[in-house]
Amino acid sequence: MTVTAADAGAGPDPTVPAVARHWPVGFRPAVLRGWEPPATPYGPGHRGVDLAAVDAAPVRAVAAGKVSFAGRVAGRGVVSLELTGTGAPPLRTTYEPVEATVQKGDEVAAGEVLGTVEPTGSHCAACLHWGLLRGDVYLNPLSVLPPWLLARGPSRLLPVLGVPLPTRPRVGAGVRSQADTP
Repeated sequence: MTVTAADAGAGPDPTVPAVARHWPVGFRPAVLRGWEPPATPYGPGHRGVDLAAVDAAPVRAVAAGKVSFAGRVAGRGVVSLELTGTGAPPLRTTYEPVEATVQKGDEVAAGEVLGTVEPTGSHCAACLHWGLLRGDVYLNPLSVLPPWLLARGPSRLLPVLGVPLPTRPRVGAGVRSQADTP
């Protein structure tokens, strides 16, 4: 079942700054499985969100930061990134399965490619698991996305306030030119 970002779990955490400038994959990817925080530290749940992603899709840093880990865990490629300016301990995003093109210690900009989605066994097919932690506490990763990245639907152009709309005379409405004016 596909859920929207707005419906993907407990909602954004107000204690988490919305520092992200990009989705990790694609442009508003479908959230295949949302955030399901466990009731206890070792209880069942889902400590992140699964985003629809095809194999070899670029995985991007959601915000600027420093790579704290890039390697394999339980046979899957994982990249962790400490986000710049997010307090102490800093927020840390995790991405898997990723074939990393970065290494521990690299400084990356928002939107910079960290690697590509690996075709190897993740807990879901055709997805990227995206997590967020502060210290050892898991948080909803959608919390780092500002509202304009979470918004649904097409962009809409709104009128600019204080600027008059252009007017055109109607044909046959008795409009006279300056030449007709006595």
